[in-house]
Amino acid sequence: MSFSYYGELCTEVYDLTKKVGQSLSGDIEYYCDRLKDCKGRILEAMVGSGRVIIPLLESGLHVDGVDYSSEMLASCRRHCEARGLKTELYEANLKELSLATKYEAIIIPAGSFLLIEKRDESIKVLKRLYDHLEPNGKLILDLFLPDNKFDVDGKFEGTSTFTLSNGDTITMEEKLVEADLFNQYKVSYLKYEKWREGKRIQSELQRFALRWYGVEEFKLVLESIGFSDVVVSADFDYGKQPTNSKQTLTYEATRK
Repeated sequence: MSFSYYGELCTEVYDLTKKVGQSLSGDIEYYCDRLKDCKGRILEAMVGSGRVIIPLLESGLHVDGVDYSSEMLASCRRHCEARGLKTELYEANLKELSLATKYEAIIIPAGSFLLIEKRDESIKVLKRLYDHLEPNGKLILDLFLPDNKFDVDGKFEGTSTFTLSNGDTITMEEKLVEADLFNQYKVSYLKYEKWREGKRIQSELQRFALRWYGVEEFKLVLESIGFSDVVVSADFDYGKQPTNSKQTLTYEATRK
């Protein structure tokens, strides 16, 4: 079985567990507050199925979305159409992003930036985002540090089960296959299986990689791209200084 990238089953689970408008530890409230004065267009990169963009649109902001997963974008379109919301949604790899619009702000919520596995690619992405900002435009994204599990045992473990509205179920198993504390990355395999009346009817395998950054390290990365006035906040409280590894870190940076 080949690997999928946020395919059909993953998207169905995502829609169940990260519903439209569902705030994760206060992130939607944070982004709404930090963006409320924007008069121009905003871009949500790695928009997913619409959890964040839809409440932003409903608040009156002008927000576009971009994602690499066609399944996620299709779900996002359905959610927008069901609410009568109009937006521009683009399918693109961020390292090759080339849109006609310049944005007053670009956001990447939910730690999604950590899904960019290779450091050289993450630098390319940040450069593309920088180029898509208006002068004095803002980049806002949040990051987190992973759990402390680094023992690679090669076994699927921790099965989760999700029940769909039509009675089907999806099971998800995770297997940690690579972990490197020194080089700051982890790779897991996620196995999704859909079941109907006791029979497996669909399977999907996803390679799930995380690459993380130290607090000051990522600030230096942003400054090396050309961003200035970098502010790091903890737990979606603007200006709150990070104090421990379990906090979510939000970076706000300005294009010069």
